[in-house]
Amino acid sequence: MNSLAPLRHWPRPLRWLTFVFLLVLSVGYFTGLAFVEHTTEMTGSGIVENYNGNEDNPEAETMKFKKAERDMLNIVHAHILSLSLIFFVLAFLVYLCLVPKKLKNFLMVEPMISVLVTFGGIYLIWLGIEWMSVVVMISGFLMTLSYAVSVLVIFKELLSKPQ
Repeated sequence: MNSLAPLRHWPRPLRWLTFVFLLVLSVGYFTGLAFVEHTTEMTGSGIVENYNGNEDNPEAETMKFKKAERDMLNIVHAHILSLSLIFFVLAFLVYLCLVPKKLKNFLMVEPMISVLVTFGGIYLIWLGIEWMSVVVMISGFLMTLSYAVSVLVIFKELLSKPQ
């Protein structure tokens, strides 16, 4: 039995606070995605180059150097911690939405798996396993898709009238 009220039954001020929070969070999330596009061009070779450098390419427009281990550990650590908290909050809010159980379960768990696969994959790319760039792109896409669908589901619930 679910003892927590669905989002649509929350008091109006709390629903608006949640709505505005998700708007601000989404600006931050998609700004980060724009940064990824800027640094990797959303390609496998761009991902590899971003972490392993391009010193071997004399025709490169921008010189990039292999990231230091300290920097890689910081990137992986910061992203896994922050994204796991973001997706925990989203999972909690999705849990309080009136949506089909299979969709709800997918949206609650998939992004957490994608966070581990994406940033674990980035670390493996840095170690020299370059084919992981394909896995990173797929898991990153699934993570972003899950984020967008979760936010849309939550928005719909927040804007619905109580039944």
